[in-house]
Amino acid sequence: MIQFLTNRILPPNSDPNDLVVRSKVGKRSGILGILANLLLFAGKMVIGTVSGSVSITADAMNNLSDASSAIVTFAGFKLAERPADENHPYGHARFEYLSGLAVAAMIVIIGFELAKTSFDKILHPEPVLFSGALVVVLLLSIGVKLVLAAVNGKLGKTIDSTTLLATAADSRNDCISTGAVLLSAIFAHLTHINVDGYAGFAVALFILYSGASMAKDTISPLLGEAADPELQRAIVTALRSNKKILGFHDLMVHDYGPGQRFASVHAEMDMREDPLLCHTIIDDVERQVLENHGIHLVIHYDPVVTNDEELNRMRDSVDKVLKSIDDRISIHDFRMVRGDTHTNLIFDMIIPYELNDSRQQIKRQLDTAINLSDTKYYTVITFDTCGFNSENMWKECK
Repeated sequence: MIQFLTNRILPPNSDPNDLVVRSKVGKRSGILGILANLLLFAGKMVIGTVSGSVSITADAMNNLSDASSAIVTFAGFKLAERPADENHPYGHARFEYLSGLAVAAMIVIIGFELAKTSFDKILHPEPVLFSGALVVVLLLSIGVKLVLAAVNGKLGKTIDSTTLLATAADSRNDCISTGAVLLSAIFAHLTHINVDGYAGFAVALFILYSGASMAKDTISPLLGEAADPELQRAIVTALRSNKKILGFHDLMVHDYGPGQRFASVHAEMDMREDPLLCHTIIDDVERQVLENHGIHLVIHYDPVVTNDEELNRMRDSVDKVLKSIDDRISIHDFRMVRGDTHTNLIFDMIIPYELNDSRQQIKRQLDTAINLSDTKYYTVITFDTCGFNSENMWKECK
């Protein structure tokens, strides 16, 4: 069943990285979720009304919210496939994130209402009518949700969709909540102790938790979260693949939704190299990253001096001093401007977030260490945090 549904939604030999294919997968998954959850909602509402079980009714409302979520998911994928226009040159792919946020808001509202109803049931309990139909419907619901979780989980990993992965997690959560409802009904039938209101309240809390978790996952990319480490590695690997690129810094990635990722980085190259050759190398790397990873990369060319003995010596000295202060500190864009009375050492210093308040202390330690000789050096430092500025940012910035 799982493989059958997966193949119907994503036919074999389809390219999961193709944006058209990706959109079709999202919309088809949404339609499957709508139909399955509406059927479950109808069955549980009938059983819940007949039996007088608030926990089953709560679980039915959870399925209704899931159906609504599937509708919003479908609409999100549909709107996200709209091409770029004059007012939105980066496209509309973020609609997928917005649809997830709308789903989260709906879940939280429904969970809050169900919590109030269940709490009232705790204060004023009513008997629950147990029947074989009740058990059958709830077991069927668990089975359907397990299938939906497996299908959406597999599809979400294949097309790298946080929305489908969240849908899969929500289906797994539904299996847990429905299982709790079933156990409470069986417990009440065997012991004649009514725990229906408590089970309904627990389900409502679980719905609220799921909604809050989903909201967190969808708000984060909208706020501008850090780029995925794997995506960073892809860019860094492309830069390192050419020996003419001596170093890089200021790697920034902007996520405008699946298939719409833009990045910029500064690449350091020997100033003695032919500028036309450097331009060609940069173009080749940009094209490689776009073709292999779908990232629109812009590389800024930074010429660096490599044949100045004093500059190289002082850069090594500065780096050594900073490493003795904190091994995570690094520098880039190191330049030297000589004058009659002193020499300016101009560079950017990359520091971890927790050292932001220690900038002046670090500068004083550095100035003291490098001015032990007769030569007078002044440091002109631009401080950067490691969010965009470390060759090993996925290791250092934790």
